[in-house]
Amino acid sequence: MAEQRLQLREGRHVLMDVVVSTALNGPGEQRGSECTPRGWHQIRARIGADAAFGTVFVGRRPSGEIYTPALRAQYPRRDWILTRILWLSGLERGRNRLGTVDTQRRYVYIHGCPDDDVLGLPGSHGCVKMRNREVVALFDLVEVGTRVWIGEEPLPETFSTPLP
Repeated sequence: MAEQRLQLREGRHVLMDVVVSTALNGPGEQRGSECTPRGWHQIRARIGADAAFGTVFVGRRPSGEIYTPALRAQYPRRDWILTRILWLSGLERGRNRLGTVDTQRRYVYIHGCPDDDVLGLPGSHGCVKMRNREVVALFDLVEVGTRVWIGEEPLPETFSTPLP
């Protein structure tokens, strides 16, 4: 997570490599920690396939708003979840699945964010934030069940994913 990057790989091929932002509080799995959970996950749900660019989501539902700087000024404390949501579910029982460490129950997503948000540095409430154009591209390339590795070290060039 130190690199604050997201890669989409297919075999040894890197299909996407972008700058992101993970949790301001750093890595961690506990409910209420506002940390980004580590380990193997999968995409549980893809939300917003037909949403307009900049759609604001609240509780995983479109709020009816399109993000603007003026809207941000009106709601300065809002956690801006925009354009697309990839909802994550942990695959490692006791590490990021079930109990007080359950990624899905913590509502951890990969999602779009305002263009003026700083990426490349920790800054989220636990999610993985991306530029809107990049989250749309990622959304179109992945499906429910796609495996996701979140770690302090990048995956080696060759790796295998665990069985669910």
